[in-house]
Amino acid sequence: MKKIACVVLLCLSASLAYAQKAAASDSVMITIFLKHQQDKSLPELQAKQKANRFQELFPPKEARVISWYVMMGIGQVVTVKIPASALRALNLTIENGAWGAFDTEFYPTYDYAPIWREGQRKSGK
Repeated sequence: MKKIACVVLLCLSASLAYAQKAAASDSVMITIFLKHQQDKSLPELQAKQKANRFQELFPPKEARVISWYVMMGIGQVVTVKIPASALRALNLTIENGAWGAFDTEFYPTYDYAPIWREGQRKSGK
């Protein structure tokens, strides 16, 4: 009986560890377009960001910045990787920190480069 209990306990421990690992890797990449409100000057945009505490709020602590570019004529394009469970926190940082200075758009994103490289390798390029 003790052997069965040990086996069951071991199986439960292994499944719990697997579930925790799966939950930890349950993340998504989101690309955010922070489009400058072009009816405002740069000093006005910066003042609004400061008033909203944008630099303090964004990105949320759960997010890892993958890339952050300025796209001339558009604004800023930021890609973050974030646990799916923290998606609401990401949304709130944008609503509280960016609105008024930026129009925003969100796009689910994935890394295509490894797939492209594999295709290049297979085609001999």
